[in-house]
Amino acid sequence: MTQRRIPRWQDLRQFLQVKPIDLDGKRRRLSSVADVWDIRRIARRRTPAVPFDYVDGAAEGEVSLRRARQAWRDVEFHPAVLSPVGDLDVSQTIFDHRVAFPLGICPTGFVRMMNHEGEIAAGQAAADAGVPYNLSTMGTTSLEDLAGATPGGWNWFQLYLWKDRERSVALVERAKAAGYDTIVLTVDCPVAGARLRDVRNGMTIPPRLTPKTFLNGALRPAWVWNFLTTEPLRFASLDSWNGTVAEIANAMFDPTISIEDVEWLREQWDGNLVVKGIQTVTDARRVHDAGADAVWLSNHGGRQLDRAPIPLHLLPRVREALGDDATILIDTGIMNGADVVTAIAQGADMAMIGRAYLYGLMAAGREGVAKVLSVMRAEYTRTLQLLGVARTADLGPQHVRLLRRLSPIPDPRVDDAPNDEGRIPLARTR
Repeated sequence: MTQRRIPRWQDLRQFLQVKPIDLDGKRRRLSSVADVWDIRRIARRRTPAVPFDYVDGAAEGEVSLRRARQAWRDVEFHPAVLSPVGDLDVSQTIFDHRVAFPLGICPTGFVRMMNHEGEIAAGQAAADAGVPYNLSTMGTTSLEDLAGATPGGWNWFQLYLWKDRERSVALVERAKAAGYDTIVLTVDCPVAGARLRDVRNGMTIPPRLTPKTFLNGALRPAWVWNFLTTEPLRFASLDSWNGTVAEIANAMFDPTISIEDVEWLREQWDGNLVVKGIQTVTDARRVHDAGADAVWLSNHGGRQLDRAPIPLHLLPRVREALGDDATILIDTGIMNGADVVTAIAQGADMAMIGRAYLYGLMAAGREGVAKVLSVMRAEYTRTLQLLGVARTADLGPQHVRLLRRLSPIPDPRVDDAPNDEGRIPLARTR
């Protein structure tokens, strides 16, 4: 029988200590964050529906996004035990630049709508973490202002080819003058995708006040106060625009863009040229042969064509087709450092995040982005060690096996076609 006693004060005292209240709101919010999903919950609580859904949503039924995220979960790690992992090197070299670990930040538009600190806060957090930051053509901070605010950072500029090519050339020249050495040409937007959350929310640029948005904003007074008391939202690299996101995009995007435009831009730009939005092996070969320094596998975060190919499933075939010397980037659905490990093991040189960093920005500005990068680096490092791998350079396909939930239905019209391994027919669930 268990004997009982009356607890003494010294036994209880250790449980009754009062933790001081942290008066720093950002630090307090982030103190219990364990992963990016925790950051997302904070972001949703603090941000009105219109900007949050713009980040969180995807095109049409959001099938592409769900499939991409599931693909990162459907992997099996193969650890090599009894392998020393005390002397670590998680860095990676991209375009002769050494980055702290193989992660970069995707270009995203309207960033100051998510949080008033905007691109400068995100760029500074990226610089502090030793990873590259992408400024979007549809960004709310100018090329020059970002460069001036991040003197130690490595900033890239994302470009859409406009119908008026001279305006695109002017942006390229501004980027070069401001010290940018990498242009990311996005090629998967001949027209804007149908993002139904934005339609239902009535999202416009600049935002319009309706009874629904007023009520939603009233529940998040800090966001409203910051939005109203800082510089008005505008596209820093463009003329003044008004309208829905789809109207603005369709006025800008050129539906006639072709491989000849990649070759043309290659002639205009002598820095690093990355082509983003590649979704087949055939297109990866085409842009590589056209002079691109890197191929970026992406379905635009599921925000353009719904039911698009899953970038992770495409990755091993693109690596095999382009060879070991090609530089390959990948995005869509990456939410954990273990996803970054998977990407590198399967053939990517670097993984890129969009939503994940924006959740951090919405949650706590610069500190929130820094938290996301810190958490993902810790996850990456821990996964590497548990796999028995001491260096990023030692990761390979032997460490990660992809487990596919979707099996293509055989189709002789495409399955037997030579040199077109990237075309994936309709799929069904096993």
